[in-house]
Amino acid sequence: MTEETTASATRQAASATARGGDSARGTSQAGAAAAVPGPRATPVAPAAPGPSAAPVPPAGGRDAREARDQVTVCLPAEGAYLSVLRTATAGLAARLDFTLDEIEDLRIAVDEACAMLLGQAVPGTALECTFTLGRDLMTISVSVLSQTAKPPASDTFAWTVLTALAGSVEARVGPGNRLTIVLQKSRELSGSV
Repeated sequence: MTEETTASATRQAASATARGGDSARGTSQAGAAAAVPGPRATPVAPAAPGPSAAPVPPAGGRDAREARDQVTVCLPAEGAYLSVLRTATAGLAARLDFTLDEIEDLRIAVDEACAMLLGQAVPGTALECTFTLGRDLMTISVSVLSQTAKPPASDTFAWTVLTALAGSVEARVGPGNRLTIVLQKSRELSGSV
């Protein structure tokens, strides 16, 4: 095979991938993702303004905490996959210019929140983690389908550590016994110019 033929094949594969299909196997990316078990990341469009959206900033300026991007990672509800979330957390926090200490705090907080949820997760289901990135704020929602639908107690040592690491922590039970822990961490703003 010549270099020109190889380059042509590479361009064709890239083109097929960009269109959402794989010409060699005849499958789409969505079909391949559904057929292959394991972690997958799904970009999600920013939330549309509405009743559940953040308050609209005053005219003439944008709120410093306004959501810019949202990333959702869905993976099996098993401890073996938590390293994927720790890595995603670190990478996204670095994009927001969090300090190394803040990044490490978030990594530990996500790990701790997941540990709290995995004990209640229905076996064989998925753990979903949604990262909402604002200018100076990261909101992380971790959720599982729960057997008991009972939020973790907020008067435990683990909850105290979680709150110290993340800043703001909330647990809630949603429809269909979906248990969610929401973490919010603000980036420390430097006072020096």
